[in-house]
Amino acid sequence: MSKSSSAQPLIRDATREDLPQIQAIYAHHVEHGLASFEETAPGLEEITARFEATLAGELPYLAAEFQGRIAGYAYAGAYRPRPAYRFSLENSVYVAPDAVEHGVGSALLSALIQRCAALGFRQLVAVIGDSANHASIGLHEKHGFTRAGQLKSIGFKFGRWVDSVIMQREIGEGGGTLPEEEKFDRSQP
Repeated sequence: MSKSSSAQPLIRDATREDLPQIQAIYAHHVEHGLASFEETAPGLEEITARFEATLAGELPYLAAEFQGRIAGYAYAGAYRPRPAYRFSLENSVYVAPDAVEHGVGSALLSALIQRCAALGFRQLVAVIGDSANHASIGLHEKHGFTRAGQLKSIGFKFGRWVDSVIMQREIGEGGGTLPEEEKFDRSQP
């Protein structure tokens, strides 16, 4: 992709038809980078199961169309499984290597923040692989995330120890008001 393109990515809900391209994007990051601590890229069947689990949880899974193809994706999942964390989500954003610096990641993260806030969630957490991942750290800072901490040498990949940077952003009313519990009671029909 040419870096001179002024076209804006189209952000929309991801579909099952997007999953082969999403799997290829993720596989690249697993095999060549430290953003993910997976060491073997999951196949399409596993990516499909993860996609379906996100949708079953009524959480956003977005795709970015850019120059006629899927150039990135983003989704939100539970930050941690314990009930007290039910108002907090963890975000993930992955961009195709040749779509970097075209605004794809920024457009995805902006849309994801809006969707999560509209659902009533209060906190977004980013767990960023590699403290030298300046692109991801900068992207999150641009969208209002601040560093909450760093886990030193928490992962081991490509023959070296790797840090994780934890970043956090309030969304909606954040911790300023009590949440509307009934919005999060999944036991009601």
